Amino acid sequence: MRIGVVDLGTNSTRLLVADVHDGRVDEVARGLRITRLGEGVDKRRKLLPLPIARVRNVLSDYRRELDELNAERVLAIGTSAIRDAENGEAFLGEVEWSYGFATRLLSGEDEAELTRRGVANGRALGDDTLVLDVGGGSTELITAGSRTSLDVGCVRLTERFLHTDPPAPDELEAAAGACRESLPELDPANAIGVAGTVTSLAAVERGGYDPERVHGHRLSRQAVEAQLELLASLSLARRRELAGLEPERAPVIVAGAVIVREVLDRYGLEALEVSERDLLHGAALEAAALPEPEEGDAPPSAYTCC
Repeated sequence: MRIGVVDLGTNSTRLLVADVHDGRVDEVARGLRITRLGEGVDKRRKLLPLPIARVRNVLSDYRRELDELNAERVLAIGTSAIRDAENGEAFLGEVEWSYGFATRLLSGEDEAELTRRGVANGRALGDDTLVLDVGGGSTELITAGSRTSLDVGCVRLTERFLHTDPPAPDELEAAAGACRESLPELDPANAIGVAGTVTSLAAVERGGYDPERVHGHRLSRQAVEAQLELLASLSLARRRELAGLEPERAPVIVAGAVIVREVLDRYGLEALEVSERDLLHGAALEAAALPEPEEGDAPPSAYTCC
């Protein structure tokens, strides 16, 4: 079955089109646009009109691509920003009605579970392997026996602590301290990192983004520290020019690197493996199990979101 997954993330809106057969997810196409849906949500607890408009524009493009690729089922998933926003569920209702996507609002635990399923698709994960997913609004820490979702993400930390350009040392320490205090007791032997912060750090180290070369890359603790020092020393304009870094990710990459460093330090890990398989691939398995779409009434509040 050919399916589509749209990840309505705090920082980016992502697309995966894939063929799913016997539990295997084979990519057909991927897309990523920085839309910053979670802009201002940490403070106002509401999805704002401008970020919503950015997402809508991207969803229109994705809808056309899904139709061209003959996706039979499409699932749009909402994560941290939509969870935290008072109008989050109404926004999902509008997305469902306007674009014909099935929608699901993920809890932090749901997000962690689907991320582990995605990483494990096509490979085995040891019980002592930590999966790290640094998002815009939250960070997921996943092992075989635990699922932890923290209200610590690259957008959230940036909005709370990093106010100067480039960030001041006391701001960086405040962000690191907030992350450090939230980390639970775990004892992993190794780690796999997923999502935009981790893949961007790998791409910058390699001098450019190539998914095939980034997937499986070993990102060492020393490399993360060196990149954090470099990124935090540069102005936003200079960060936008770095090879391998999506320019629209530049405003939040410093906070993301802080989170990765603190996780590696907290658990005594010398490195993490970078994976291009993540939440999208876990959600693809959910999309394949969706019932056949039916024409019907508008979801509740579909026209009252914004």
